Amino acid sequence: MTSPTVPSLEPAFEVVVQLGAPEDFGTTRAGHRRVVPIIGGEITGLMTAGILAGGADWQLVRPDGALEIDGRYCARTADGELVYLQVCGVRSGPPDVLSALLAGDDVDPSAYYFRTVVSIETSSSALAHLQHAVFVASCIREATTVRYTAYRVT
Repeated sequence: MTSPTVPSLEPAFEVVVQLGAPEDFGTTRAGHRRVVPIIGGEITGLMTAGILAGGADWQLVRPDGALEIDGRYCARTADGELVYLQVCGVRSGPPDVLSALLAGDDVDPSAYYFRTVVSIETSSSALAHLQHAVFVASCIREATTVRYTAYRVT
């Protein structure tokens, strides 16, 4: 029996997502729900594109204060090609750090854990290869942005 190859990570692209003011729904049947509008941003690296307004990050605040992340947004390349990104993951840390992040305060990224999986969809033949890869990202939450580096799992 052959063993699978050991995966490695290679940097693929950098993302800066500009955020609008969060809408806090309070406690719903699913839990404490927040929706954070995505109002712009940019992607550089294996693809270069501007993030379009209209996406959002649907967040569920767990009882322990950690967030379940479900971000969905679109970007457009200089050639007019559309790219759909779905970003799912978790942000966790000590209660005081999570409270500061929820309040929109800038917090040292080493004080919390924020990791996601990024899925890509596009009809662009030039970017089609991105649909056949798994990307993981290390993220940073700032007052009005989320920044992350996406790594292709090889």
